[in-house]
Amino acid sequence: MKKVWINLFLALAILLAGCHSTTQNYRTQQVPFNQVKISDHFWSGRLQAHADATLETCIAQAQDSTERINNFIKAAGLMDGGHKGIYFDDSDVYKAMEGIAYSLINNPNPEHEALLDRWISYIAKAQQADGYLNTFYTLNHPEDRWTDMEKHEMYCGGHMIEAAVAHHKATGKTTFLKVATNFADYLCETFGPGKKHWVPGHEEIELALVKLYHETGEKKYRDLSHWLLEERGHGHGKGAIWDNKHWGPAYCQDDVPVSEISDIKGHAVRAMYLFSGMADVAAEKNLPEYVAALERVWEDVVERNMYITGGIGSSGSNEGFSSDYDLPNKEAYCETCASIGMVLWNSRMNLFSQDAKYIDVMERSMYNGVLAGVSLEGDLFFYVNPLESEGHHHRQEWFGCACCPSNVSRFLPSVGSYIYATSESNGVFVNLYVGSTAEMKVGPAKLKLVQHTNYPWDGNIEIEVQPEKKASFPVHLRIPGWCKHFSLSVNEEKQHSVQEENGYVTLDRNWEEGDKILLELDMPVEVVAADPRVEANVGKRAIQRGPLVYCIEETDQKDESWDDIYLSKASTFKTTKAFGKLDGMVQVEGSTGDVNFTLIPYFAWDNREAGRMKVWIDHKE
Repeated sequence: MKKVWINLFLALAILLAGCHSTTQNYRTQQVPFNQVKISDHFWSGRLQAHADATLETCIAQAQDSTERINNFIKAAGLMDGGHKGIYFDDSDVYKAMEGIAYSLINNPNPEHEALLDRWISYIAKAQQADGYLNTFYTLNHPEDRWTDMEKHEMYCGGHMIEAAVAHHKATGKTTFLKVATNFADYLCETFGPGKKHWVPGHEEIELALVKLYHETGEKKYRDLSHWLLEERGHGHGKGAIWDNKHWGPAYCQDDVPVSEISDIKGHAVRAMYLFSGMADVAAEKNLPEYVAALERVWEDVVERNMYITGGIGSSGSNEGFSSDYDLPNKEAYCETCASIGMVLWNSRMNLFSQDAKYIDVMERSMYNGVLAGVSLEGDLFFYVNPLESEGHHHRQEWFGCACCPSNVSRFLPSVGSYIYATSESNGVFVNLYVGSTAEMKVGPAKLKLVQHTNYPWDGNIEIEVQPEKKASFPVHLRIPGWCKHFSLSVNEEKQHSVQEENGYVTLDRNWEEGDKILLELDMPVEVVAADPRVEANVGKRAIQRGPLVYCIEETDQKDESWDDIYLSKASTFKTTKAFGKLDGMVQVEGSTGDVNFTLIPYFAWDNREAGRMKVWIDHKE
């Protein structure tokens, strides 16, 4: 009986917590992943690997191998010693905590919840009386707070805020949220109009403050985010990065005011977090100049600086961008965190516009760039994601700079948030094709959608529409940019003349329980050419099928010389089922004359025997 009362109290706490949230002002709203239960084979396997291995790896590394959590214990006065590790290591603990909290929503785990409670107690005790929280400065340089804009104080604080919001949503507990609001209140007292100038060297706090505003209703957090964005490009940035003759302010996106941004520059992850924060603030404060800047820079990123995998950031020297069309394959940096940033940013651009072109890019980055960053078992990680390898590039258990594993750990359990979106005046949008059950409201109508599909392996999607009672509203189905032909039916009746706009087909009708939509997307094997201005890919082609980019691994080419493999107009392809570690996947068998070869999904490379790999293959006319 005691357990029943605890569960009832927890449910009430979560309900009440939700009542204090504000409403985002995007044209559409994501259906949050706690209202979406994923059931399909593809994503269920990845989420199980996340729960079984990715989270456990992050916990073990934070708690045991790298002792990151000990920095908080020391700052709390519970252990002697100074700070160990990199000055931004606090952020890896916070990202792991966010991943654990998200996982609790759909996968309750008393041990993980107790672990969070313990870590939160250390963090709360490590927080200074005025609200400041950063173990590097507290332990090693207490007199030097806010003296170096590159030292990631606000970056770490932003990830702490995101973790605290996730914990509050997952458990209804306010212990961590209180730490976050104390820190944010301290920031509001220290920075702002007439106070201390500041330009965060690594963006993140901007989007985090908007999340905290939504969770608490405190407008000052949103307004501080806006002020921090407006600080950029006015000469307020100071530090070694700004003075570096090779990098300078552009490295931190501080060379022009944010409303004047037109070209992508600098560090890729920082840029993605900046654009996500700009989108959130623009949605809240109606800033068309921000939206116009985001549209300009999006075109520059996607048309001239993005890899076929949706990865961005070609240069390792600055972990970011160099010049337009400079997209080398072996040397490609394509940090996993940057691909996650592409998902965050493109999702927001879609919420603004209801234009599916942003989901096309989001999906490309998610299925290729992000998923390549973690092994199929969930315990090994890529920081860098090249499109060609001589056989020496492999996933690792961890990194000294461990932003990517911890970022993957918080991203994967939130995938459900990107499948559906709703608009009070414009119905429901189905953005991703993932087997799932989702509950939502469309205007006044309560609605359940049940999606069945074997996507991305085939393009057949069935959606059961289950309104609580008969209701009229439009259902918008995304037709991916890679799909050239599709068919659509409702209750087995072919839909021959459907409205298609901005990458969606619309079914606007009176829906009742039991209605079924069947969408069939043609998914042939496609040979893709790069823009001729990409020098690295002149005379080469890549293979894509549906949302997946394919690659050749040497381990599959037992009977052919690696250097003899090429493509031509005469090449033929067929799809077959993969086995072994790739069991359940669809691979592509290719043939050019007497030369045969096998291609596998790019995200799955380096999960078997080590060897060479390439996405772009020599092509002969």
